[in-house]
Amino acid sequence: MARPDDSSLTAMQQARIRREAERALREAGALGTVPTPIDQIMAVARVEEVKEDVLNPGFLMKLRKKALNARQAVKQALGKVLGIFHASEGLIFLSHAIIEVKKRFIGLHETAHGFLPWQRPMYALVEDCAKALDGETSELFDREANAFAAEVLFQLDLFREITEGDAFEIWTPIRHAKNFKASNYAAIRQYVSKNHRACAVIVLNKPEIIEGIGFRATLRRAIASDRFRALVGAQPWQDSYTPDDQIGSLIPLGHRKSSGKRSIGLTDLNGNRLDCVAESFATPYQVFVLIHVIGTLTAHRILMSA
Repeated sequence: MARPDDSSLTAMQQARIRREAERALREAGALGTVPTPIDQIMAVARVEEVKEDVLNPGFLMKLRKKALNARQAVKQALGKVLGIFHASEGLIFLSHAIIEVKKRFIGLHETAHGFLPWQRPMYALVEDCAKALDGETSELFDREANAFAAEVLFQLDLFREITEGDAFEIWTPIRHAKNFKASNYAAIRQYVSKNHRACAVIVLNKPEIIEGIGFRATLRRAIASDRFRALVGAQPWQDSYTPDDQIGSLIPLGHRKSSGKRSIGLTDLNGNRLDCVAESFATPYQVFVLIHVIGTLTAHRILMSA
C-alpha cells in the first residue's frame, strides 16, 4: 500500500501554500535565484539559524522544560530531532549530522513554521524528526511546511520549466538537483509531481537479501503526476517487490546504479493495457523506479535495454 504524501493537500491548500512561498521569495528578493538563498528567506520570516552544534538531549530537555514551565504549547518529535523552531526567540536549530542538501530542505521546513501566519502562533517550540519531514506525515501542520519548503527550494515552477527542456528520464532531475542544491529524492519527487506527462515514481527501501528468492524491496512511497492519476487511478502498487516482479526486475544489483530503460505494462481505469517505459536509479538507501506512459510523451527518442 502506497504511503500518504504531501500531495494529499487539497488544491485550495496547495494554492495557499504556493502564494505564501511566492511572497517569501519576492520579499527576500530571491525569486528566480538558483540555488535559493536560504538565509534571505529566513530573514523575511524573522527567524535565524543557530550555527553552533547544540542539538543534543540535554539542550532539548532545557528547551522543553522552559516552554512547559511557561505553559506554552510544545510539539515534540516522535524520533530523533533533526530540526527545531523556537517561535518565541525566532530561532532555528538544525542537526549537524545531516548532509547539506537535506539541511537546506529542513531549514526551509522550519522557516515555514515561522513564516506561515497561521502556523507561527500555534506552538512555542516545534521539534521535527524524520517522520515529520517526510511525505508520509499525517499532520497538516507538517505537510504544509514540506510543501512550502519544496516550492521555495525549487523556485515555484522554475525547476519544472528547466527540466522539461531535457529528455524525459531519471537522470534529468538528478542532473539539475545539483544546481538547486537539492537532494536526489526531493528533485525526483518534484520532477514527477509537477510533470505534465502521465508518470510516476515508486520509491523502494534498500533491498534486503532473502534466501530462496534473492531479495525483497519494500515500498516506501509512490508519487504520481496528475495526468497519471487521471489515467491509471490509484495504481495498486505492491507492498514489496522481488526479482520475479516486473518492477522488482528493474532493481539494480551489486554496484550498478540503473537498470536502463525497459518496457512494462500497466492497466488503465477502463481495464486496457498501457505500454510504459520504466527505469531505475539506486542509492545506498533507496531505489527509484520512474515509470511513464509512452503515449503521453513528447517526441523524444527512447532507447530500450534488453
